[in-house]
Amino acid sequence: MTTYFARGSETAELSTADLREGLEKLFTDRGRPSKALAIPPDYSRLPSRAGEITCLCHELLGDAMVDVMPALGTHKPMSPEQLAHMFPSLPTDLIREHNWRNDVVTLGDVDADFVSQATEGIYSEPWPAQVNRLLLEGGHDMILSIGQVVPHEVIGMANYNKNIFVGTGGVKGINESHFLSAAYGMERTMGRADTPLRKILNRAQDLFCKEMPLVYILTVIGQQPDGSLVTRGLYIGDDHDTFFEAAELALKVNFTVLERAPKKMVCYLDPSEFHSTWIGNKSIYRTRLAIEDEGELIVLGPAVRMFGEDEAIDGLIRKYGYQPSARVMELVQQNEDLRNNLSAAAHLIHGSSENRFSVTYAPGELSQQEIESVGYNYGDVKSLMEKYPPEKLNDGWHTDSDGEEFYFIKNPALGLWASPGRV
Repeated sequence: MTTYFARGSETAELSTADLREGLEKLFTDRGRPSKALAIPPDYSRLPSRAGEITCLCHELLGDAMVDVMPALGTHKPMSPEQLAHMFPSLPTDLIREHNWRNDVVTLGDVDADFVSQATEGIYSEPWPAQVNRLLLEGGHDMILSIGQVVPHEVIGMANYNKNIFVGTGGVKGINESHFLSAAYGMERTMGRADTPLRKILNRAQDLFCKEMPLVYILTVIGQQPDGSLVTRGLYIGDDHDTFFEAAELALKVNFTVLERAPKKMVCYLDPSEFHSTWIGNKSIYRTRLAIEDEGELIVLGPAVRMFGEDEAIDGLIRKYGYQPSARVMELVQQNEDLRNNLSAAAHLIHGSSENRFSVTYAPGELSQQEIESVGYNYGDVKSLMEKYPPEKLNDGWHTDSDGEEFYFIKNPALGLWASPGRV
């Protein structure tokens, strides 16, 4: 097992030339593939530079790059406009769509004893390692899993083999991975690299992927005070150590401990990235460790038009709403539709404030009735964006027109925020 390239620090600013150097070293040291599959994230991870890296891989490999499958997980397929924006030089006939409900195979099960030990007895079922059948049956001699390591609500630190087992995974694997992590607790998970779910995925990789030619290309992305992005690290390898090295830097770059807990926080959801609460609720996940008790989170979502990215999950969110974890666990026991869609149940927990603070959601294309029916307060997006103009605000402390202090976050997907008492 090998780390082929590792470069990064809290102050590094890696260029396209640095990315190219890392890829060239990979293809020199490991050998140039004759048939490669690239698995970048989808458009919701646009800041990862995975699109650029995928294009560079195609430039370097040429006809040897035969398939590109965005790791959609449960998300909607990317639109032609999104594909063109994220992969500008990539021929569209290379794109393969992942269907999480149908087009998967089960490699094997991580046994129940291991799952129980990893989750401290909270979940004691075997976990199925599922992937898109193209990974197993495509005849590739290199599979490039590309993406960003960043704090995450389900697995602690995103990417690495989550891109494989969730991004190209199936219904049972995705549902149970999300649910066992939610049952274990977000506050004990976010920002940590060695979490229960990570232990389970690493075990699955060790058991079932030995013959799969996986290589991971991992970025660490920082955000400047003005909102501009900078690449702080690039790590390429085929082993757990590569991920943990990237995660160590990501924690330093993407985790912000505030000097005090904000009474009010305001998060902006860029219209090019956020169209649903399924993705937009990163505004809740990533700030929950920071907000003062009985405080308020205001979410500015001018392009939010749906709850779930998947039609069935959208219906479940509308039916049950965002509820505290104890209530969701009861609903799972009482309702077969939730038991059959455990990732939806996990999402209901993730989107709840646990009644600790209020959430005012200002969507562009959901009605007041729809927002209030799932448990949020409704905000008028036009008036709130006039009061909190995202184009004029940098991340940090501000005072609004009423003289009230608030903390603003331009893109909640890029980090994790906490107050001192909750670290």
